[in-house]
Amino acid sequence: MHSNTNLIDEMKKIIRVAKPDLKLFIGESITGNDCVEQAKEFNSAIEIDGIILSKADIDEKGGAAVSVSYTTKKPILYLGVGQEYKDLQSFDSRIILENLGL
Repeated sequence: MHSNTNLIDEMKKIIRVAKPDLKLFIGESITGNDCVEQAKEFNSAIEIDGIILSKADIDEKGGAAVSVSYTTKKPILYLGVGQEYKDLQSFDSRIILENLGL
């Protein structure tokens, strides 16, 4: 939860101690603006490296994907379009553009 300052502080501590090679934001694309706010807060706190969005098959136009990436200036790596690992698809911007009618 991006509004939980104690959780954010704990995440910062984990990053400081563990020094991970990659920090990913994983969010639900159907939450819209809330997904954007979460990504923005996490990026501000721990400097994420990339984004994975689940439930992208329900977000027909892809507005959350465009907004999250634009706001954080980080790449979307995968979109989840189902319930299993095999349902993670590499992000393809052409699909989003087609869904937006561009």
